Amino acid sequence: MLRIDDLTLRVGGRPLLEHASVQIPAGHKVGLVGRNGCGKTTLLRVILGALEPEGGRLRLRRGARIGTVAQEAPDGPTSLLDSVLAADVERTRLLAEAESAREPARISEIHLRLADIEAQSAPARAATILAGLGFDTAAQARPLSSFSGGWRMRVALAAALFAAPDLLLLDEPSNYLDLEGVLWLEGFLRAYPHTLMVASHDRNLLNTVVDTIIHVEALKLTAYTGGFDAFEATRRARIEQRVAARARQETQRRHMQAFVDRFRYKASKARQAQSRLKAIARLAPIAAVDDEAGTEFRFPSPKSLPPPLIALDRVAVGYAPGQPVLRGLDLRLDMGDRVALLGANGNGKSTFAKLLAGRLAPEGGPGCGQVTRAPKLEVGYFAQHQIDELRPDETAIEHMARLLPDTPPVRRRARLAGFGLVQDKAEVAVAKLSGGEKARLLFALVCCREPQLLILDEPTNHLDIDAREALIRAVMDYEGGLILITHDRHLVTTCADRLWLVADGGVRPFEGDVDDYRRMVLDDKAGRAASRPAAPRTSRKDVRRAAAEARAARAEQRRAARRAEAEVARLEAEIAGLDAILAAPQSYDGSTRALADLAKRRGGLAKRLAKAEAAWLAAQENLEEA
Repeated sequence: MLRIDDLTLRVGGRPLLEHASVQIPAGHKVGLVGRNGCGKTTLLRVILGALEPEGGRLRLRRGARIGTVAQEAPDGPTSLLDSVLAADVERTRLLAEAESAREPARISEIHLRLADIEAQSAPARAATILAGLGFDTAAQARPLSSFSGGWRMRVALAAALFAAPDLLLLDEPSNYLDLEGVLWLEGFLRAYPHTLMVASHDRNLLNTVVDTIIHVEALKLTAYTGGFDAFEATRRARIEQRVAARARQETQRRHMQAFVDRFRYKASKARQAQSRLKAIARLAPIAAVDDEAGTEFRFPSPKSLPPPLIALDRVAVGYAPGQPVLRGLDLRLDMGDRVALLGANGNGKSTFAKLLAGRLAPEGGPGCGQVTRAPKLEVGYFAQHQIDELRPDETAIEHMARLLPDTPPVRRRARLAGFGLVQDKAEVAVAKLSGGEKARLLFALVCCREPQLLILDEPTNHLDIDAREALIRAVMDYEGGLILITHDRHLVTTCADRLWLVADGGVRPFEGDVDDYRRMVLDDKAGRAASRPAAPRTSRKDVRRAAAEARAARAEQRRAARRAEAEVARLEAEIAGLDAILAAPQSYDGSTRALADLAKRRGGLAKRLAKAEAAWLAAQENLEEA
C-alpha cells in the first residue's frame, strides 16, 4: 500500500528523519509511536501530501484513496448526519448528478454505481458510527453549530471513518473521546477492512487494534511485528543485546590497549602491538543506548489528615437552582483511596469533580444533605482546559512564583524539576513549550500546596507513552486520595482500586473491573443497534444475576488481596524498625536480656510475615483465576 524510501525530513532546521525507510503492505494496521516531538504528525502530513520531504520519496498504490480527520472542527447549520454522509464524496456527487441527468444510459450507470457502493444503506452506517461515538438519534439531527469544539471533532472523526479510505491516517484519535467512545472505536478499527496508520500513545488501543508498530527513534523508522506490548518486549531485548555487545567491545578494547601500552616500545613485541592498534582502529564503535531519561513525575507527600477527607450525605449539585445534574450523592473519600470515574461524557463526571474540588457549591435548603471536608484539606485539580488558561508570555518560574511568593527560588525550581521542567525549560515562555511540557507545568502548579486529594481530569492527552508511565509511577507512590477521569484504560486498570459509575443522575460504586464495564458498554451499544430475539429474554435476568454475583466475588477477592498486602507492608515496617534498633551501637550498652527480647520479637514477626506473604500470594492467585 505504502512504501517510504530513504526519507529525510527537517522542520525549522531540526532533523526529524534521515534516510528512513519502511514498507506498509495493504490491509495492515500500523501503530506509529515515539516520544513527543519526534516527527509522527509531520510524517502523517507528508504522507497526505501537505508537506514536501527534503529527500527520499513515498510511493502509494495507484488509485488508492487517503483519508484523515479534518484539522478544523466542522461547523455550520448542517446536521451531524448530513455532515458525515457528505464525507463520501462519490455518493454525494452521484446523488446530485442523478437529480439532473437526462440520458437514460447515464442514469442507468449512476444507479448501478450507487448500488455498488451501497448508497441506500449509507444513512444507517453513518448513524451507527455517530451512535458509537456518543451521539443519539436526536443529537444526529441537530446542527453542527450547536455543539462544542470537542464534540464537533468527534463528528470529523465519524466522517473519516464513514468515508472508509484505502489508507486511513489517524493522529491521536482518542483525545476527544471518553472511555466509552474509545472502547467502541477499538472495535471499529479492529474490523476496519482497509489499511490503517494510527499515531497514538494509548497502549490499549495499540494492543487491541494494530498488527505492526513503527517506532520513530534516532531519526529512523523501525517496524516491529505485533501490538505495543510485543514491540516493547522486542525493543527491550534488542537494547539489552546492544548494551551487552557494547560492554564486550569495551572490554576487548581495554585489553588490547593495555597490551599496546605495555609492549609498544619493546622490539620483540612491537609487531604484535602494531597489529592490536590496527585491530582497535577497525572496531566499529557500538553507539551507547539513549534511554531517553528525563521523563519524571514526582507528587509531593501530603500531610496526613483524619478521615474522611470528604463525605457526601444525600448531596445534590447542578448549575441552576432546582435543576440538579447529580442528586442523592452518598459517598466517602479517605487518604489512599484510588477512584476512577466511569460514565459517558455529559453524564456529570466533571460536575462531580468540581463539587469535590470546591469549585461548585452543592444545592442548599432543607433536605439537600451536606458535604463534610477534613479541616485544612488541600485539593489539587487538574483539568485540560486549565492548560489553555496558562499565561503564554510568562515562564514556568514566574507561574510558580505567583502561587508561592514566599517560597525560596531554589524550592520553586525543585518543584518544577519534580515534573521534568529542569534548567532552561523553567525559563522558557509558556507559548514556546510543547503540549506535554505545558501539562507538566500544570501538574507542578496543581501540586504546589501539597494536596491531600488529587483530581485528575484527562491528564494524559498531551503526554507520550513514557510520560504516561512516569505519571502512573507517581500516582502509585502518591499517599493522598485520587479521583481519576480518563479515557486511558491502561491508566485506570493500573492505578484505580475502586470504580464509581456516573450515570442516571447519580454516582454509585461499580462492582466489577474495567473489563466488566467494557462488556456492559458494548452490550448496551449492540442492544441499541439491533433488536434482540425474544427467546433469550427469560434467561437474561439470570445471566445478569450471575454476572453481578461474579463481579461481587471478584470485588471481595480484590479487597482480600489489598488487606493481605497491607498486612505484609505493616509487618515489614515493624521488622525494619526492630532491625534499626538492633543495628544501633547504643543498643548494646544496656542489658543483654532486652536485646534477646527484641531478637525474639523479631523472630516472631518474621514467622508472621511469612504467613502473611503466603496469604497474599494465595489471594492474588484467587483473584487471577477469577
